[in-house]
Amino acid sequence: MKAIVVTDQAAGTAGMTLVERPEPQAALNDVVVQVHASGFTPGELTWPSTWTDRFGRDRTPSIPGQELAGVVTALGYGTTGLSVGQRVFGLADGHRGGTLAEYVAIEARNLAPLPADVDFTVGASLPMPGLTAWQGLFEHGRLQAGQSILVHGAAGGVGSMVTQLAREAGAYVIGTGRTADRQTALGFGAREFVDLENDVLEEVGGVDLVFDVIGGDIGKRSTGLIRAGGTLVTIAGPPEVRPADGLAIDFVVVPDRAQLGEVVQRVRDGRLRTIIGKVSTLDDAVAAFNPTQRITGKTIISVRP
Repeated sequence: MKAIVVTDQAAGTAGMTLVERPEPQAALNDVVVQVHASGFTPGELTWPSTWTDRFGRDRTPSIPGQELAGVVTALGYGTTGLSVGQRVFGLADGHRGGTLAEYVAIEARNLAPLPADVDFTVGASLPMPGLTAWQGLFEHGRLQAGQSILVHGAAGGVGSMVTQLAREAGAYVIGTGRTADRQTALGFGAREFVDLENDVLEEVGGVDLVFDVIGGDIGKRSTGLIRAGGTLVTIAGPPEVRPADGLAIDFVVVPDRAQLGEVVQRVRDGRLRTIIGKVSTLDDAVAAFNPTQRITGKTIISVRP
């Protein structure tokens, strides 16, 4: 099968190569999926799990990619809940990856059914940002109706999902971003927008929850905005500063079949939109991940037209 592999961490996406690899076999509790579309987060190439297994052993050449949508072609022993021929989407384990390929072996529990009215390209764009937003808001942030939330990067892949889900949950959403992001963030449901290039962040006042995807100085300054009993939730690494009278939680997204179902149902009925910037073929994936100009939205690889 065709697959994208990486062997040199320092090379980043420029070190990606399209090669022929053996088709994977389904181990215990696995399924094999014929990949129709794959999503990729460039940050994967900085994660230790892309390069080593859970015991710290080198696992290169690695096939990166964690998001996928496709069709189940084989079941491993003990697999339940899925069947051959079923349309699925989901998030691979970070230590396995493998979705930038024509086939991938993946734990069945990491997949959810993909309804027939959601195309594979959309399905592949949902798992990482959708699960990150869901888990950050409802598991870690414990967002409630009537609360206020500050969403950094509200026009981005994760931030736009956070904005939409928080608005649906009855929260008052304040988005942040660059000047050019204002209308996009407001269109996704933010009630206010803070231009981080020109506005004063501290003028936001107190909020119950901050969802931080930026970290650094913005993350530090955000802690001072959290009301007593509030929470800072971040995916930008352990926070350097914590709220004086609240919680600070950094987390890494994990696969969850039930949550995937919640996310895709909202896409089906129009409550949730994803941002797809470019769709490319597997043959052109290396070039697509090394663009000569900035692309807004997620690049999706259409593995099987």
